[in-house]
Amino acid sequence: MRKLTYYVGATVDGYIAAPDGSFDFLLSRYLTPDFLPHLIGEYPETLPTPARAAFDVADAPNTRFDTVLMGRGTYQPGLDVGLTSPYAHLRQLVFSRSLGSSPDPAVEVTAEDPVTVVRRLKQQPGLGIWLCGGADLAGQLADEVDELIIKQYPMVAGAGIPLFRTGFGTRGFSLSGSRAFDNGTLVLTYTRTTDR
Repeated sequence: MRKLTYYVGATVDGYIAAPDGSFDFLLSRYLTPDFLPHLIGEYPETLPTPARAAFDVADAPNTRFDTVLMGRGTYQPGLDVGLTSPYAHLRQLVFSRSLGSSPDPAVEVTAEDPVTVVRRLKQQPGLGIWLCGGADLAGQLADEVDELIIKQYPMVAGAGIPLFRTGFGTRGFSLSGSRAFDNGTLVLTYTRTTDR
């Protein structure tokens, strides 16, 4: 069975974006010489298609994921700059009740229940499913997430968009991997425990 991985960058205090949804502050300061090669080498599928071309991995095979899930808020920044198919090398699903039709034939827009969609995807053959964001979609899928990979940046935001936006409820994970980088970033991998 395929697994759902929430792979995302966050501050030490658990914010994935500023209150206005922007996340430049996470990326621009910490793409350093030891961290960037790690991202390119270990997670090439998670680079937007234009970045894959820029880093000469446009033709790199998908090894971890073949599907990406996004909420409207995560998809919108690409649309704002004319990027209608940000991950053309993956099957792209955008969950939105307001977007209506897709602006690109390579992007599936759905208002269907995310849990139903993910359960169906998990039964299909293929590589892993990447939950790209955002907080509302992650909150709806909290009980379906099998793995968390958090790029934890060494900063505190104090406010913003959290990793998950959902009601209170504990969900068990165990630390299954960690890697520290010279810039202070940690990549933490957590695996769902059986206490669902």
